[in-house]
Amino acid sequence: MHTALSRPAGRAAAAVAALIITGAGLVACSAPTDQNASTAPAADGSDAAGFPVTVTSALGDAVIPEKPERIATWGWSTQDAVLALGVVPVAMPAFAYGGVDGVLPWDADAIEDLGGETPTLLTGGDTGEPNIEEFVEARPDVILAPYSGLTQEQYDALSKVAPVVAYPDQRWATSWEDQTAIVGQALGLTDAAADLVAQVDADIADLAAEYPALAGTSFAYGANNQPEIFNVFRDDDPRVQLLTQLGMTVAPSVETLAPDDDSYFYQLGFENLNALESDVLVAYFGTQADVDAFVADPLVAAMPQVKEDRFAPIVGESFVMASSAPTVLSIPWMLDQYVPQLAAVAERVG
Repeated sequence: MHTALSRPAGRAAAAVAALIITGAGLVACSAPTDQNASTAPAADGSDAAGFPVTVTSALGDAVIPEKPERIATWGWSTQDAVLALGVVPVAMPAFAYGGVDGVLPWDADAIEDLGGETPTLLTGGDTGEPNIEEFVEARPDVILAPYSGLTQEQYDALSKVAPVVAYPDQRWATSWEDQTAIVGQALGLTDAAADLVAQVDADIADLAAEYPALAGTSFAYGANNQPEIFNVFRDDDPRVQLLTQLGMTVAPSVETLAPDDDSYFYQLGFENLNALESDVLVAYFGTQADVDAFVADPLVAAMPQVKEDRFAPIVGESFVMASSAPTVLSIPWMLDQYVPQLAAVAERVG
């Protein structure tokens, strides 16, 4: 497995790179859905004439009075959609895990392509606790957090700084497509956001067609973040949804073993791992040493997926971040490298 990745490669990367480069001059973008809004574009090609815009979330409505110029982001991946739409945020979270000097590699590439400067890097991303004073100092026009774990209390505090766009339903469960659409609506770039999603969807479909062994192959997706515990991700998690877009299917055992709640993952003790039946087992790890330690456990080694070489680990911090919070930037950055490895495992399914 690759543990260090460089710039985007392949068809998907080229397509998204082209959209990034032209993002600052996007044209022909219609206004967010609003029956009372004008559809006339502003001079810069955006939907400034369509403002004010109201974006509804699970925590409240964000009323954005005019086209925002200073954008702050919160959560794992919102900055990707903003950058892909040709805008460099004034502030975004620092990423100690997977980042270089706090910036994820694909974000650094996009900032360079746009000729921008590194945004203010916000602390608290590792704890989920936003530093309100840092947001005040950044003076944002809007705070975008559609893929985050904001609490109502945090949302209310940030809303005193600027309108806050939170997640539409559950914490940490907004698909990459919906994230992009929400950011596009908030920035007055609805059509451009739709174009980005369509392009990446098309490239995912092309990859799926190139590797037909993936079609119909069942999988379970997890992580070993605590001793003797395997976190199993359910079908509403974005990283799981990305593999289903490639034609794979979530193994029935994932829901059979799940608790009766709406969490996006659950914990399974190693003693129950044999009940997690699937054609392929996918899990992420920061290092190859972590993979080796995982498969060395006798209860893990006894899993049919591991014994029969049907285990497809995702290895490397940046790689883990790219796949765990998939976006219009991170998907092309990682899929061209990971899909061939995943397909090779799928081909071993009897």
